[in-house]
Amino acid sequence: MNWRKTIPEAANTYLESTRLDEVECVIADLPGIARGKAVPASKWETQTHFHLPNSIFFQTITGDWGDDDAVEGYLEPDMVLKPDLATASAAPWAADGTLQVIHDAFDQKGAPIGYAPRNVLKRVVAAYVAAGLTPIVAPEMEFYLVARNIDPAKPIEPMMGRTGRPAAGRQAYSMSAVDDYGPVIDDIYEFAEIQGIEIDGITQEGGAGQLEINLRHGDPVTLADQVFYFKRLIREAALKHDCFATFMAKPIEGEPGSAMHVHHSILDKSGDNIFTGPQGGETDAFFHFIGGLQEHLPSAIAVLAPYVNSFRRYVRDHAAPINLEWGRDNRTTGIRIPLSDPKSRRIENRIAGMDCNPYLCIAASLASGLLGLQNETRPDKRYRGDAYDAQDDIPKGMYAALELFDAAKDLHQIMGPDFARVYSAVKHAEYNEFLQVISPWEREHLLLNV
Repeated sequence: MNWRKTIPEAANTYLESTRLDEVECVIADLPGIARGKAVPASKWETQTHFHLPNSIFFQTITGDWGDDDAVEGYLEPDMVLKPDLATASAAPWAADGTLQVIHDAFDQKGAPIGYAPRNVLKRVVAAYVAAGLTPIVAPEMEFYLVARNIDPAKPIEPMMGRTGRPAAGRQAYSMSAVDDYGPVIDDIYEFAEIQGIEIDGITQEGGAGQLEINLRHGDPVTLADQVFYFKRLIREAALKHDCFATFMAKPIEGEPGSAMHVHHSILDKSGDNIFTGPQGGETDAFFHFIGGLQEHLPSAIAVLAPYVNSFRRYVRDHAAPINLEWGRDNRTTGIRIPLSDPKSRRIENRIAGMDCNPYLCIAASLASGLLGLQNETRPDKRYRGDAYDAQDDIPKGMYAALELFDAAKDLHQIMGPDFARVYSAVKHAEYNEFLQVISPWEREHLLLNV
């Protein structure tokens, strides 16, 4: 039982009152889906690793496969997956005592798998550490609670609240709206407390049944782990109350999309925020980070907006940015500087959708900022006023985004060439699958008219 000494306090507290029956050994694939194995507790205690084929990282969201041109033949070799015991966390919705443990992927010679999302983020964080810097992030997660939907041809509808009426839209920050689906939120709080995840707040957003959860700032890998766990937690809480939780970027026509805003600050070796100078003013590093986001995020959009649905979120005057202007306390800009004291000065990236993989999203955002720091990139002039009046900066669809991503060699170098190659192959395969689908719009308007 020596492993009990290395797992988080919350996991130990859970095990004090629950007999451990099973351990779920999990790893995030490119979409952010949990893959892995469920192992009886007695067996898990005796193993140091397990194996999975590397093909899990070549799988599209539909279960098809991307082709890796860098290898001759596709043999699906086994990877070695090793547990990170610091990620051990309860699965409080399980009938029997269950722990989840996130694993890291290595090849059979012990080298990290370059296209495993958690390894991609670790690589980017290591680049900061090599420069004497420590990145700090804080994600904000938006999602919808919706009515059960088992027919893909049927539009998604808001969930039914405790009043017996569907959740209402355009009620941002309404406490009554939050109370309407309070039982789901109560379980989200309970599950999070058991798992040891600290929630900074829950608010009603502008969409019907749309919520936002803010997490406390901290280490990028730890926060990405929490978002990875949180998606599963929220889905389980919703199912318990006969509704679905969806993290689609744009699930309901006419309603706002769901984002994962990421706040960044960077510390030096002394623990001081490099965005703030000795007298409390903004530093060159502050502006260089913004410049890096402006210059390199267009090439990262394929990671921050990973599906065709993602681009439906970028609608003018509809609660999502359409460009990479930056502004102070301005929610119409893609890059926002929130109100804060000088010590807490941070930069918010508002571009990513909630459908992204949290490891890859945070990695791409930090990589863009790091390139700005390294190249001393100057940003455009601060935008004043409504940024929806400015020119669009975001690619107009998945294919255009992938073209930019494929050409972004500087970004590939920081995130990893292996990752860039595999990610591109999977996303091109996914987009080609989508092109085979005939939509209701096409049948309605083209069937008898063209």
